[in-house]
Amino acid sequence: MSYTLITANRNYSSWSLRPWLLMKALHIPFEDRIEPFVSATNYAAFRSFSPTGQVPALIDGERIVWDSLGITLYLADRHPGVWPADEAARAFAQCAATEMHSGFTTLRNDCTMNVGVRVEPHMHSPSLNKDIARLRELWEQGLDYFGGPFLAGKVFTAIDAFYAPVAFRVRTYGLDVGPIAQAWVDHMLAHPAMLQWEKEALAETWREESHEAEIGAAGRIIEDYRAS
Repeated sequence: MSYTLITANRNYSSWSLRPWLLMKALHIPFEDRIEPFVSATNYAAFRSFSPTGQVPALIDGERIVWDSLGITLYLADRHPGVWPADEAARAFAQCAATEMHSGFTTLRNDCTMNVGVRVEPHMHSPSLNKDIARLRELWEQGLDYFGGPFLAGKVFTAIDAFYAPVAFRVRTYGLDVGPIAQAWVDHMLAHPAMLQWEKEALAETWREESHEAEIGAAGRIIEDYRAS
């Protein structure tokens, strides 16, 4: 079994982080291939390896598997540990992962992922506050019911991979998710695979104009740890 996982810039690509982190944390071997965002629209170039013109994409022999959720489901059929073994934890993890995949629209738009900077955000909209409150509620529910330190119990599973980009967002924008949820954020940011992703993100020297503009629209950059 030989996988190639195609992802984009470490600094910006939250969707790429999910399967990359999942495979790293579960020790599923893969060839790591980066196709950076070179412009605001990369559809034509990315169509050469992904039917949607988007990342991530997983190549397994002659088969292409696309979308972070699609890749997760594909891997779950082939590798243990993607979802929790306990039935209740598994149901919670699957519901929470799909909620992240389809929801939290304002959080995505107002707090785009940028690993290497710290931002003093503008005043939060009511819609953003609603998303943050739901995050806190969901994370606290999982941590309380299944005992932590991960969202569905003692071990890392796909639910943690799906919310990992939000851990970076919480730090970047100083979002207040409360002490219980913040403990999960801190635990995730200290995970070896997250540290590797962050190290590679900070080493990137390319910048993509539209992603940088999104950060500027969100607030004032107060720290920038990226290589120049």
